[in-house]
Amino acid sequence: MLREKTVFGPIKSRRLGNSLGINLLPEEGKICNFDCIYCECGWNREGRGDTVLPDAAKVRRELEESLSRCLLEGTQIDSITFSGDGEPTLNPEFPRIIEDTIALRDAYFPGSVISVLSNATNVGKKEVFEALRKVDNPIMKIDAPTNELAAEINRPWPGYDVASVVESLKAFNGDFVLQTMFLRCDHFDSSSPEVLGPWMDIVRTLRPREIMVYTVDRPTPEKGLVKFSADEMRDLVSPLLEEGFRIQIKG
Repeated sequence: MLREKTVFGPIKSRRLGNSLGINLLPEEGKICNFDCIYCECGWNREGRGDTVLPDAAKVRRELEESLSRCLLEGTQIDSITFSGDGEPTLNPEFPRIIEDTIALRDAYFPGSVISVLSNATNVGKKEVFEALRKVDNPIMKIDAPTNELAAEINRPWPGYDVASVVESLKAFNGDFVLQTMFLRCDHFDSSSPEVLGPWMDIVRTLRPREIMVYTVDRPTPEKGLVKFSADEMRDLVSPLLEEGFRIQIKG
């Protein structure tokens, strides 16, 4: 079970390079409206001991301290990345924190990008969407094309609706990154026709500027998950590659 400080790293990310992380959830707990079977942070039920969310002032203070230290040490920052122990947009001060982060990035590492890893559940909220439009990499997750399949892999809170998320993501007009986990287990297989075909239809509908396809890389709360190789995933998404979609594949 991971426990991230409010600002952590930088760490080497297989997708984002040298990444300074920001966790907008509790430092000793987990708050997420998904409970993904592959989440490296563990099950939600294991992270209920701490429910204190960092406020904007704490995030700004710790981020400035980290950026200042990295600059003095000559440590390159490729991305300032909102990830951590759950869904970052659940923090009610998310829009304010994004504003502060942009200002600090511009002051210390103007050549770096700001990335947000999100399950896209709050894109329909005006203030969250406007904040996401201001970052360089709004990385939005869709792992499964139907509510029934999402229940198998993401285990979302009641009310999650894939079609509504897709409709909300249309507001980006393609200017976002779509992120999808590929894996297989007894009750879910990303390569099955019921998953892969409809997922590719969603890609064609949204036409994101980039797609991140990746697989299991760290210990997972559910046992028995099988990862795909990079070559397998490349074969699976080959129709999209042939159609000109830009796809980053990480095995």
